[in-house]
Amino acid sequence: MTHHTHGSPTIERVETFTVALPTLRDFTVAGGPVTRGGRPAIRVLVKVTASDGSTGWGEATPIPSWTYETTESIVSTIDHYLAPAATGRALWDLDGLVRTFDRTISRGFSIGMPLARSAVDVACHDALARSRGLSLGELWGRRRSDTVELAWIVTGTDAATARDSVAEGRANGYRHFKVKTGVAAGADDLAAVTAVREAAPDGILWVDANQSCTADSALRMARALEPLGVTAFEQPLPANDIDGLRRLRDLSPVPVAVDESLRHPSDLATFVRLGAVGTAVAKVQRCGGLTLALRQCQLAEDCGVEIMGSGLTESDIGLAASLHLFAAFGVTTPVDLNGRQFLTSPYATDPVIRITAGTAEVPAGPGLGIGVNEEVIRELSA
Repeated sequence: MTHHTHGSPTIERVETFTVALPTLRDFTVAGGPVTRGGRPAIRVLVKVTASDGSTGWGEATPIPSWTYETTESIVSTIDHYLAPAATGRALWDLDGLVRTFDRTISRGFSIGMPLARSAVDVACHDALARSRGLSLGELWGRRRSDTVELAWIVTGTDAATARDSVAEGRANGYRHFKVKTGVAAGADDLAAVTAVREAAPDGILWVDANQSCTADSALRMARALEPLGVTAFEQPLPANDIDGLRRLRDLSPVPVAVDESLRHPSDLATFVRLGAVGTAVAKVQRCGGLTLALRQCQLAEDCGVEIMGSGLTESDIGLAASLHLFAAFGVTTPVDLNGRQFLTSPYATDPVIRITAGTAEVPAGPGLGIGVNEEVIRELSA
């Protein structure tokens, strides 16, 4: 049942735009390519229009090599299922939106169509905050930091290319680095990580295997990473191998961070109960949007689980949403919000998010706090 507050705005329209954004370079994870230089990056942007004229924007990143959602499934899920379910609902009732979506697309083992849900949820947050003239931090009543430090993503599967990538990151003012492993068959991942550590001796170093290890290879890798002073070894095992991650957490000399396993907040609750997690990665899209991501981060904090942050190579709409989430919890470790490294956001207009020497300023204006040129989005989606 929807409780309409007298005179409060309702969700009037939910629109999807499949846009082709210019890419800057190649980016590949263990599952497959994320961006390819010279080939446009496809993103699904969502516009929510409320009955009082307020608008908001959200973003989904189709990466079938990272999760099962494709451009086509995201668009059809929003257009045919989520948009009709959201239309007419009170804009303020973000919790009710989550529960409506739970009934609209069943959760399966964990959560149903999180990327599609996230784009709508973020757009509703943006529209609600704009309708009240508040930033997201003001809407939530929580913002612990005004800046968020970013990590540079090291592209390269051998020592030489990894060193080149670090040099480029340092030239851009970045001090902290994240290395993706398991990307190429037969690649010498350890040599690449070692080269990064030698090139950035003082930076925080974070290794992400994107589910590509076995229990044995993960433990071998963790033991080899320890002398390099690695801060976190992220998602070495498949998402549903909860027991394996629990055992690895006990045996690994390097802190194991959990990402793909933690979709719904209840997933984190399971990991906490089983003693299988010490560090949780917060990620807006993976959780189905900001409402659930806030719940998951709050649970992590209350359980004494460290929070690290990452994204899905979003353009500036997704970047803004992530910055607000990480600022709300004062995440101090450098986060992997790498969109600017791999693609551009031609639709972004004043105020544009400022990143200086690897540090992003959290937007302070209404809603997401960024300018969005709808005409450009319509051109990009034509």
